[in-house]
Amino acid sequence: MGDDDDPVAIAAPPMTSVAPETQRYDDVDGADLVRLLCVPRVAVYGETASTMDVAHVLAAAGAPAGTIVLADRQTAGRGRGGRAWLSEAGAGIWLTLIERPEDGRAIEVLALRVGLYAARILDHYAGSPVGLKWPNDLLLGKRKLAGVLIEARWQDGALQWVAIGLGVNVRAPLSMVRDAAGLADGTRRLDVLADLVPRLRAAAAERGSLTTDELTEFARRDVAMGRSCVAPAHGQVEGIAATGEIVIAHGGVSRGYRSGSLVLTDDQEGQ
Repeated sequence: MGDDDDPVAIAAPPMTSVAPETQRYDDVDGADLVRLLCVPRVAVYGETASTMDVAHVLAAAGAPAGTIVLADRQTAGRGRGGRAWLSEAGAGIWLTLIERPEDGRAIEVLALRVGLYAARILDHYAGSPVGLKWPNDLLLGKRKLAGVLIEARWQDGALQWVAIGLGVNVRAPLSMVRDAAGLADGTRRLDVLADLVPRLRAAAAERGSLTTDELTEFARRDVAMGRSCVAPAHGQVEGIAATGEIVIAHGGVSRGYRSGSLVLTDDQEGQ
């Protein structure tokens, strides 16, 4: 999961088939994963191109809400705008959750809400508070710990399903240790999963815009609040709106921006 353009992505048509599922994830079989995560189905892959692509195939075939797609490794994991997400074997949690929410309006803030709910859990495994950066990044200091990707599918104006992608570095990728963060040494993926999945489902079940409490908590975690930025516009970051836009002040005027990447003036790489 990465950081480019709008967090609610409408991707290319999904592939028509997927590789056979494996039976185990960290030595736990699929049936035990279903019980551990309290979901109707867990599809496990030792390696796949993208859990997001697999999720769309399963959802189109009628997979129930709560279905989880897990991969030990992704060969073509992607973030927003198609940006690649490095998904080394055993190094992190690469998952997509299928949900069929009733409130299509809540999709506009779902990436922010998922990030917020995930941060609450990851605090316990990271050793320090997890920061949030609009619209879909979770950070430890200036280093990226996790990312969210939301892809919705609609038909005749009605929401059919939403695929909630989350990538979490349990350990920092060896090739990106200066830019990426990991969880505390000794953290078990299954422990994190067992805590994360119920919160992801809770985020997907929420209706409407961000609440006052959610906005307050996001502000406490917001790594960009009060800082100068050059994109999606020049100005100073004032926070986020209840409807999901980032609010940037310039020349005494505050405006909300829904799409684009947030690039801070003192950090041109957007971290």
